[in-house]
Amino acid sequence: MLAISTNVSIPDHEIEINAIRAQGAGGQNVNKVSTAIHLRFNIHASSLPDFYKQRLLALNDQRITAEGVIVIKAQQFRSQEKNRENALKRLRELIRSVAVFRKKRIATRPSRSARKKCVNRKKCRSKIKTLRGKVDQ
Repeated sequence: MLAISTNVSIPDHEIEINAIRAQGAGGQNVNKVSTAIHLRFNIHASSLPDFYKQRLLALNDQRITAEGVIVIKAQQFRSQEKNRENALKRLRELIRSVAVFRKKRIATRPSRSARKKCVNRKKCRSKIKTLRGKVDQ
């Protein structure tokens, strides 16, 4: 059971985890042992609330396929158990990220005093630069 929040959790049978051989350097260990984890989670067939499903499917993330399957490959660690924990943690973080509501931005204007200060700074800078010019004799 993967707990997403206090009310939402995913049963283990909905998450498909396969052990595969890791890529990259690692000597003999990488050729013999399947330490990398390939996690697949079908959004449509899951027991997640509709709110989570809609937000996940609308998300523009390369880990989500066109069929609505989240694919996570974890091969950072040398042990299979650590990679499994890492893959589940990344899945949990992805699902939690869609539950966060973004605060709507309110457009603001600079105050009159702020605009006045800006103009005064520009005038002062302009005066400094004109004083650098040639001196008349």
